Order: sequence, then structure tokens, then C-alpha cells
Amino acid sequence: MPLTVRARLKLTLSSAAMATVLASSPLHADGESLSRSPTSLSTGFRFTEQTGEALFASSCQGCHMPDGAGAIGAGAYPSLQKDRNLEAAGYPVYVIVRGQKAMPPIGMMMSDDQVAAVVNYLRTHFGNQYSDAVTADDVKRVRP
Repeated sequence: MPLTVRARLKLTLSSAAMATVLASSPLHADGESLSRSPTSLSTGFRFTEQTGEALFASSCQGCHMPDGAGAIGAGAYPSLQKDRNLEAAGYPVYVIVRGQKAMPPIGMMMSDDQVAAVVNYLRTHFGNQYSDAVTADDVKRVRP
């Protein structure tokens, strides 16, 4: 069954958003550079950054912007500033690990410690003041 024009556009925009995330991310596996394609998600590549700030800069700010304000253009990227959705610590963990709507499951390219670090960074920056820290064990429970 052929895709409608609208379905093709949605698929193209989703692929473009994923390509943006991957293109802005310095990913490596066994010392080799990552091919910058959306299909690379399942090939075992990992982010190398360890701090929440560095992980945000390399994996999140391409869509959510450096100040966390989000953007509208090829897609709608929600603001993370004073985000009430971040109050429940499990929510951002789930979204990062499993993905949601146009948000790819980028947590599959991070260790449990890295996911916890970026979630804790999001929850304590951009006007967010949620101080109960997420742990690697919390992330492990969300993984498929």
C-alpha cells in the first residue's frame, strides 16, 4: 500500500529530526566514527560524554535548543524550561529510554548512569528545581 503524501512528509520530518540528533552527537564505537543515519540507533553506538551538561549539549540541544526553550520549524520540539512534566522523575527517564512521539529512544545509546546524569541535569536547570535525583537503578527498571 503506497504512503500518502502526508504520511511521507511525516516520515521525512521524523527522519530529519533523528538525523539532526545524530549529526549533532559525537558518537563512537570501537574508535570509529558513527555513520550519521537514523538507522544507526540499533547498531550499538554510544555517547561518550559522562556529565549531564555534556550529554544535553550533544544529544538534546539540537532540538530543545541550548537554553531548553524548544523550537518550532520542521517539527515541534517542546520547551524544557520550568517543565512540570519533569516533576515526576520517571517521566523523563521513560521518554529518553523508550522515546515518545517524535522523540527517538536516544537512551539506548547511553548507559544507565548517562541517562540518570542527563535527566538530573534537565530537572535542575532551565528553571526546573526538582532535586530528588534519578539513579542508574531507576533507569535500569525502565529499560526493555
